[in-house]
Amino acid sequence: MTDRPFIFCHMLTSLDGKIIGNYMSTPEASTAGEVFYRLAFGEDPHYRHQGWLSGRVTTDDNFTHYRQPVLDEDADPVPEGDFVAVADAEKYYVSIDPSGKLGWESPDLTYQTTHAHVVEVLTGRASNAYKAFLRGLGISYIIAGDDELDYELLLSKLKKTFGIETLMLGGGGVLNWSFIHAGYCDEVSVVIAPTADGASDSPALFETAGRTADDPRAFTLQSAEVQDGGSVWLRYSINNDQ
Repeated sequence: MTDRPFIFCHMLTSLDGKIIGNYMSTPEASTAGEVFYRLAFGEDPHYRHQGWLSGRVTTDDNFTHYRQPVLDEDADPVPEGDFVAVADAEKYYVSIDPSGKLGWESPDLTYQTTHAHVVEVLTGRASNAYKAFLRGLGISYIIAGDDELDYELLLSKLKKTFGIETLMLGGGGVLNWSFIHAGYCDEVSVVIAPTADGASDSPALFETAGRTADDPRAFTLQSAEVQDGGSVWLRYSINNDQ
């Protein structure tokens, strides 16, 4: 396995393991959300990471809000390979977007009190117009694979190019499971809010969505702590040697 960052999956869930849904409007979920933020992004966090990584849908839900990118199909051909606009940011937001669909408007984003430079992760499926769009905004991107995401190449570049030694994996469920299933996740951190909404169509902490095998993985409990508002923080290592 290539040299890569230490990767921890840090997620907020309902009592029934959902990562999004109506339960998030409850006071209990709000308090648990504060715990979640404090552990990885607060003034004195437990996890001191240089970047966090999410999938395209999670990015659209939280940051780009399903805007369409403004593309120039007649843009001049961009140079081959990666584009590094900022190599020394305090924090990076790494977005998995293989085909290049996210409608960014800025090279930086703010998540509560955390500011980060955006790094788009593309494959060979992304168009020249989309890469020109990112360059025009000053958004860094890396190419990790031809048709499918190449995990080892992605993680090697994140560490070598951007200096990311510790990386937070932050959803969605399909991306979380794909990293765990491939053996690229070292720890799972879950803040469980004492609330649920019973919805059967909400995404869960881990999902295959038909794209990843559903053969099980085992976990070893490292700690369990009661947090504010009756939330619970669980930490697991992953038994990758199965």
